Amino acid sequence: MRRTPVSDDALNPSKLSNPSQLSNLSHEERRFAPPADLVAQANVTAETYAEADADVEAFWAEQASRLSWDQEPTQTLDWSNPPFAKWYADGTLNAAYNCLDRHVEAGLGDRVAFYFEGEGGDTRTITYADLTTSVKKAANALIELGVKAGDRVAIYLPMIPEAVVAILACARLGAPHTVVFGGFSADALSSRIKDCGVEVVITADGGYRRGAPSALKPAVDEALLSCPDVRNVLVIQRTKQDVAMQEPRDLWWHEFVGGQSEEHRPESFPAEHPLYIMYTSGSTGKPKGILHTTAGYLVGTSYTHWATFDLKPETDIFWTAADIGWVTGHSYLVYGPLVNGATSIMYEGTPDTPHQGRWWEIIAKYKVTVLYCAPTAIRTFMKWGEEIPEKFDLSSLRILGSVGEPINPEAYVWYRRVIGGGRTPVVDTWWQTETGMHMISPMPGVTEGKPGAAMRAVPGVQVDVVNDEGQPVPDGSGGYLVVTRPWPAMLRTLWGDDQRFIDTYWTRFPGLYFAGDGAKKDEDGDLWLLGRVDDVMNISGHRMSTTEIESALVSHPKVAEAAVVGASDETTGQAIVAFVILRSSAVQEGAGDGGPDVVEELRRHVAKEIGAIAKPRQIMVVEELPKTRSGKIMRRLLKDIAENRELGDVTTLTDSSVMNLIKDNLNAAAANQD
Repeated sequence: MRRTPVSDDALNPSKLSNPSQLSNLSHEERRFAPPADLVAQANVTAETYAEADADVEAFWAEQASRLSWDQEPTQTLDWSNPPFAKWYADGTLNAAYNCLDRHVEAGLGDRVAFYFEGEGGDTRTITYADLTTSVKKAANALIELGVKAGDRVAIYLPMIPEAVVAILACARLGAPHTVVFGGFSADALSSRIKDCGVEVVITADGGYRRGAPSALKPAVDEALLSCPDVRNVLVIQRTKQDVAMQEPRDLWWHEFVGGQSEEHRPESFPAEHPLYIMYTSGSTGKPKGILHTTAGYLVGTSYTHWATFDLKPETDIFWTAADIGWVTGHSYLVYGPLVNGATSIMYEGTPDTPHQGRWWEIIAKYKVTVLYCAPTAIRTFMKWGEEIPEKFDLSSLRILGSVGEPINPEAYVWYRRVIGGGRTPVVDTWWQTETGMHMISPMPGVTEGKPGAAMRAVPGVQVDVVNDEGQPVPDGSGGYLVVTRPWPAMLRTLWGDDQRFIDTYWTRFPGLYFAGDGAKKDEDGDLWLLGRVDDVMNISGHRMSTTEIESALVSHPKVAEAAVVGASDETTGQAIVAFVILRSSAVQEGAGDGGPDVVEELRRHVAKEIGAIAKPRQIMVVEELPKTRSGKIMRRLLKDIAENRELGDVTTLTDSSVMNLIKDNLNAAAANQD
C-alpha cells in the first residue's frame, strides 16, 4: 500500500482549495478483481446499475415484486411532503407472512431458517415450518394478552431463536416492536419503554456470556418500577436461574405460549404501517426512536441482502455475526434473509468462548458461505494471530462482508487473505440504523475491490459528497456524505418527534439527507468513509479524519487496533492522540508493553505513511480500548482522557474498568514522549 505524504503546501490553509474540506491524505493502489465463477452467475451486473440509473423509481417498483401483497401497490414513491416519504403507500401486506408462511406454502417448509448455536454448545435446527408454527403460537399468546395492531411491545432478550419468534409475532399482529439490546441497563430499558408507551415486555431469565449465565429479568424488574403501564412480562427460560416472578404480571413463555393454538391467520396492513422502533444515541442525551415502516423496509432489506451478498438461497449458509438488538440483526439476520428464504446461522455467545477459534469452528461445522461482521471483530482476530483460523477449514466461504464502521485497508487485506483464503470478495457496507438497508457497498460480481473503500452506492441509491455549501466536491476531495433522493427503507420519522427528525437529518443541507458522516472521493470517484464528522480533527488548520490515521497505524505490522482522537493544543489547535493495541506476535517478539522505542517507531511510521502533519503527539499502548457492547470504540471517552476531563457516561461500555487503566498510564506515557 502507498499513502501519498502531504506536501508542505498542503499544510498551509491559505493554499488549500477549500480549507473546509476534509483532507484526502491516503492513496490505495491494491485491487482485487472478483472471481470469474462468481462473475458468471452474479445477481448484480453492470447492467443493473444502468437500469437503476435510467429510472430509479421504476427500478424500485420492480423490486416490490419480491414481496407477496394482498393488494398490489399502484404507486412507488410519494414525496409530496418532504422529508416524510411514503413508499408503495396504497399496497397492503403482512410482514410475517412474507418472512414465513409463503415459503411454507411454496413447499419450502423443510428448508432450514436458522442453525442456532448456543454458547455452551447446545444446538437447534429450525426449519421454516418450525418457525412459522412458533410465530403463530406467540402471536396468539400476545392476542390473549390484549396486544392489537398499533400497540408497542418491548423485547429484551439474548441471542436466542425466541428473539426472532417474538419479533415476527409482533409483526404478524401489526404491533411495532422495540428491541432493546440485552446488554443495556435497567435505566436504558425503562426510558425506551416510556418513550414509546410499551405495555407488554418479552424477556428471558438470562443468557450465556463467556461461559456464565448473565441475568436479564432483574433488570426488567428494576426498569418496571418506573413503568406502571406495563401490564405483562413474558419470560423465556434460557439459563434456569432463579428469578422473581410477579403474579399476575409475569408469565413463563414455555407455559403460556406453549399452550397456544398453532393456527393463526395473518391480517393485512398498509405498506406504511409501523414495523418497529429502534433507539439510537442522540447528542442531547435523549435516545432517538427511529421509526421503520413495513413495505419499503422489506423491499430495501431483501433487495440489498440478495444483491450485496450475491445470495443463492438454495445453497448459501449466511451468517450475520451481529446481535439482534442492533439494526444489523433486524435487517440482515431477521427480515432480509427470511423474506429471501435464506438459511442463517444464529450464535449466542462471544468469539472467544470457549476458545478463540469458536467462529471458525462454527463456519467449518455448518459450511458457512457468507460471513458478515464488524471491523472491530476482524482486528481482534488479527491481534489473536492468524494461526488460530488456520486450524479450521474455511474453504466454504465465498463472500466476506464488514459492517459498523469503515474497515481500514490492512484489516481488509487480512480478512480477505486469512479468512477468505485470498479468493473471496470483501464487501464493506455503509449504512445506518436510520437508512435501514445498505446504501454504499461493492457488488461482489462487478466491483474490483479496493481495500478500505466502500466504493459506490448500491443500485437504486443516490449519494454524493458535498462541501460546507452543499456543493458536490470533485474527485480527490473530501466532505460530507449525503443521500440525494429518498430510498425505500429510510426512516420515516423519530417516534413522537417529527421536528427533531427534520432538524437532525434534513436542515444541514436542505433537500439532502445528512446523518453526520464524512467521506472522500478518491481519484477514481470511489467513496471512502471517514467516520463521524465529530471525529474530524483540525490540526494547524488542516482537517483530518481519525479514520485515516488509525488505518496508517494499523498498517504497521506490530499494531492490531488503533483509536485516534483530537485533543486541544495551544499551538496547533488540536493535536493527535493515539491509543493502540499491539498484536500478540509483536508482544511475543519483544515489543513488550510498548515502551518509548515502539512509540517512536509508530510515530515515524505515521509520518512516513501520511506526512509529518499526521504524526501523533502522543501514542499510548493499551491492552484494550473502550468499546460499546456492539463493538464500537467510544472515542468520546478517550477524548475526555486526552483532555484531562471527567469521564462521561460509561454505562454502555463492555468493561468500564478499561478507562481507569488507560487514565492511570496516560501521564506517564506523555512524559516519556516529551
